[in-house]
Amino acid sequence: MLTLSGAKSAAASAARRGRFLFNWPLLALAALALSGCMPATTQIASANPADPAAKVARVGYRSTIAPYTSLRPATPAPWRDRNDAVAPQPKQDR
Repeated sequence: MLTLSGAKSAAASAARRGRFLFNWPLLALAALALSGCMPATTQIASANPADPAAKVARVGYRSTIAPYTSLRPATPAPWRDRNDAVAPQPKQDR
């Protein structure tokens, strides 16, 4: 059905303009039809995946948090000393 409508539109445009106008839907349909002639899969390796003696690549492990180091202090300082260190200094009377 699509092929027939593509052929009709190609014939109509050729009759109108005097030359054949390139028809993208017809080209896409032809490519799709020809792709059915291709083999479904290609054999990459001759080894059977169920064979336990088949050679495979080694598995490596890399930690995702390897460069991480804890920034928490080992023994926290007393909170009053830390608070006094960052508090504004009291103003002196003039």
